[in-house]
Amino acid sequence: MRPGIVVLLHSPLTTAAAWGGVPGALRAAGHAVVVPEIGDDDGAPYAVRYVARAALEITASAEVAAAPDAPVTLVAHSGAGPLLPAVGAAQRAAHRRVAGYVFADAGLPPASALTRMALMPPDLAGELDRLFADGGRFPDWAPPPGLEHAMRPRGRDFFTEPLPALADWPDAPCGYLHLSAAYSGDARMAAARSWPVAAHLDADDHLAAYTDPEGTAAALEGLLAAM
Repeated sequence: MRPGIVVLLHSPLTTAAAWGGVPGALRAAGHAVVVPEIGDDDGAPYAVRYVARAALEITASAEVAAAPDAPVTLVAHSGAGPLLPAVGAAQRAAHRRVAGYVFADAGLPPASALTRMALMPPDLAGELDRLFADGGRFPDWAPPPGLEHAMRPRGRDFFTEPLPALADWPDAPCGYLHLSAAYSGDARMAAARSWPVAAHLDADDHLAAYTDPEGTAAALEGLLAAM
């Protein structure tokens, strides 16, 4: 697949810094790359705010200005995964073709308007329920050194907001980049849908884009070639 402009979408639970050196590695390999920074989705409706800001950032990018007719390949990390269909729909509304969708250790989009809590395994949802009851926020774990300020923990209302669901999706090829054992279930579901799956599990690291950008970029390039 020709990826056109590669758009790297960070999780709503992090900033774009979580992509680490992946954008630079992809650019060094000859790809045009856009890395939206979405920071104003800090209130409800969270999903709508995220999608709207992503659309604005993509449209305003120098890469799209230089090649307005180029398709985009949307790559979502972690919690951005369920929002990929809506981001793609926004691109189509802007008369921009989506070449493909990549889920990088990301949750898959729901078929109906479910919440993030409803999509979680019951044991994890129970843990979060107890955490929120005590006034906590998630994620509550320590990130790799240097990424501390990139974490954006959320409260219960973020996880109980219904996510958008599109009946006519997918409208382009999809692939899954498997980075950690925590997302093995999503990777299996992607494979069951006959999507190509590329694994980069040497470090079994959900944040491998930050800790091993070259390896992650190479795995992503291999996946794009297989789609």
